[in-house]
Amino acid sequence: MRHRSVTYSPLSKMTSKTTEATFQALADPTRRAVLDLLRRGSQPAGEIAQAFPVSRPAISRHLRLLRRAHLVREHREGRHRVYQLNPEPLRTVDSWLDQYRAFWTMNLNSLKTFVEAEYAKEQTQQMRPPAVNTNVKNPKGNR
Repeated sequence: MRHRSVTYSPLSKMTSKTTEATFQALADPTRRAVLDLLRRGSQPAGEIAQAFPVSRPAISRHLRLLRRAHLVREHREGRHRVYQLNPEPLRTVDSWLDQYRAFWTMNLNSLKTFVEAEYAKEQTQQMRPPAVNTNVKNPKGNR
């Protein structure tokens, strides 16, 4: 039986396919590094390839996947293919991450409140004088 995703997404099929392609493209560290490189501005494919210790055909495949995911745009300048970052698909990723930001913010705020309350209890207990037990006998037997 094939592995099937059980994740529910209220997005339309077209948007869902684009989003899936974006996440698949971002899954690879080399492709993320290419995007980081393109944040500085447009660059020819040759310059992008020189920045990495892998072959030019490998970088070409990474660029093709990034282009299919619409994370980069390509245009020609003479004989060179020039790539530039397209941040639009990253907005979908950001909105997906917002759900988790809200989750973690709420949980971390609850943890902070709990830790502060426990710390305040400890401080209050340390400030109280120790209770005197009157039922303890004097070790010498004297009262």
